Amino acid sequence: YSVDVLGTRNVLEACMAAGVRHLVVTSSGAAYGYYADNPQPLREDDAIRGNPEFAYSDHKRQIEAMLAEARRAHPELKQLILRPGTVIGPATRNQITDLFDKRFVLGLWACDSPFVFIWDEDVAACIIKGVLDEAEGVYNLAGDGALSPREIAAIMGKPYVPLPVAPLRAVLWLLRAIGATQYGPEQVNFLRYRPVLDNNRLKSEFAYTPRYTSREAFEHFLEARRTGSRP
Repeated sequence: YSVDVLGTRNVLEACMAAGVRHLVVTSSGAAYGYYADNPQPLREDDAIRGNPEFAYSDHKRQIEAMLAEARRAHPELKQLILRPGTVIGPATRNQITDLFDKRFVLGLWACDSPFVFIWDEDVAACIIKGVLDEAEGVYNLAGDGALSPREIAAIMGKPYVPLPVAPLRAVLWLLRAIGATQYGPEQVNFLRYRPVLDNNRLKSEFAYTPRYTSREAFEHFLEARRTGSRP
């Protein structure tokens, strides 16, 4: 919170004080929140709801609300807001990629909510283009298509293990209480209702087409893990 939300507030205040004319902010697809009634796919004009129980998602919601207020109060400061899906690259290691390092790919019963991936170099290219073009607006960053956990398991040659939601929540609550896992019950909806991002505005208005589809980005991520080099 102190880095993400308060840090963004400090940046905004510094921009106003220094007369900065253009600001690029990397938000996240998590800002939309993880909800059963999310539109499929999510477009940039859809509601930013976050999830109060999931800090990362809620912090992104707070940041976007802050930025929206700044646009109303200070229209002279142009804003470019980028909302990436799941960012992956050769060196990516985080809670999401840790899910794929296990001997099986975890899923949920009666749910096959997909991941949308974006290659790290595509994210960097969008930031650079946005700065050089002084672009403004809001854009989802995602490769074409999406991959369900079942499809990820098939690509990796691993078993797909779907678990019932309620028992999984209970087990995660217990395991985190004793310090045995980095995951908590609030993150079950992270798997259950993943935001699937539409990238049409990125391609048509921002004039950038990601180098890799979601599937290609994931396959290159796996290949880079094996070889230790970029594709």
